Amino acid sequence: MALSKKPVTGMKDILPKEMAIRDYVSGVIKETYRQFGFTPIETPGVENIENLSSKQGGENEKLIFKILKRGEKLNLETAREEKDLVDGGLRYDLTVPLVRFYSNHSNELPSPFKALQMGNVWRAERPQRGRYRQFMQCDIDIFGEPSNLAEIELILATTLTLGKLGFKNFQVRINDRRILKAMAAYSGFCEDAYDNVFIILDKMDKIGPEGVLEELIHNGFGSENAEKYMTLFREMEEAADGLTYLAEKLGDFLEEEVRENLREIMESVEATKGSFFELVFDPTLVRGMSYYTGPIFEVAMPEFGGSCGGGGRYDKMVGRFTGKDVPACGFSIGFERIILLLMENGFNVPFQSEKTAYLVEKGLPAEELGKVIARAQEERAKGGQVLVVRMNKNKKFQKEQLAKEGYTQFQEFFRDPIKTDPRS
Repeated sequence: MALSKKPVTGMKDILPKEMAIRDYVSGVIKETYRQFGFTPIETPGVENIENLSSKQGGENEKLIFKILKRGEKLNLETAREEKDLVDGGLRYDLTVPLVRFYSNHSNELPSPFKALQMGNVWRAERPQRGRYRQFMQCDIDIFGEPSNLAEIELILATTLTLGKLGFKNFQVRINDRRILKAMAAYSGFCEDAYDNVFIILDKMDKIGPEGVLEELIHNGFGSENAEKYMTLFREMEEAADGLTYLAEKLGDFLEEEVRENLREIMESVEATKGSFFELVFDPTLVRGMSYYTGPIFEVAMPEFGGSCGGGGRYDKMVGRFTGKDVPACGFSIGFERIILLLMENGFNVPFQSEKTAYLVEKGLPAEELGKVIARAQEERAKGGQVLVVRMNKNKKFQKEQLAKEGYTQFQEFFRDPIKTDPRS
């Protein structure tokens, strides 16, 4: 039976050209986030299954790659349910492992603690454009900062990074989970039905207001409640200031400080953000994770036709591990989707240092080869990139292939010293 040359469905091999772009983008991200005081950390790719299945990951908990117990712990004959077979899983995001990390090491960390984490995550979902079963995430999070300074810093750091990568005219949509809940309560929905209401609302950009209304009624919600709910969105769009309209309409269902907090975030970002993106209040923004407790935000890229990042505040999550709540807020860049857009737009990594290839003819005496390698080492010590390779019979084709990998200078070394031309 022949072995498969293709990677597992939903995962991909990364060729050198894309890898160069990924390395460059990673460097820009890390450099920019460090300027805001974020500190790199790392967590394992495998997480305890009880942490991944704690009903905080929304729909992602249905997509976990689960890991069987090993050795004596795995007993297929006595197993009766899943927990008898599984004790770990591949992480589906970086937030759950990060919160466990913080809960375990908080005494060793400063407060507030600003974390930067980049790493692969895995979800057993249907692959599609810009979405894989293994993909890189890039998160920044702030623990121990109860004020909206956390949200402001996260939005500014993320948008500045995207701007450095050449992205313009994108939107950062912002909302608050407490506004979502207040709108649902005002419309007469029961609290235990909120999550189902929000799942349907999250489809607004795909099925439109009428589609949301029909689906709410189809799922057993009263038509009067559904109509009242959708009227809020329709009237808000017609208002000069949607946030003010909602706050006045919702009355006691929404605490005054929620509106003022969101207003302050938006005004602070607007005052310093520049002109390359737009910040908009969007009451239809839901975010899928149930762990969000306050402001939520999302990056919408017109070129992609969807989200390229998002995050929000999750003040109750650390308490699930320690019994004591800690203010927490995070923002994640859609790394794979950004790479996809850069690749589709023909992005080239900006010039950093010249790449030179030394082409060495087969049969070059050992003493001469040693001199060539010594010379390459000298150039590398100065910061140059030098590749030493054997010369092919078809030098022209060889140089064309190397040029595709970014090599701009070629030096040839022959057995016959007279033919050697290091400037060729």
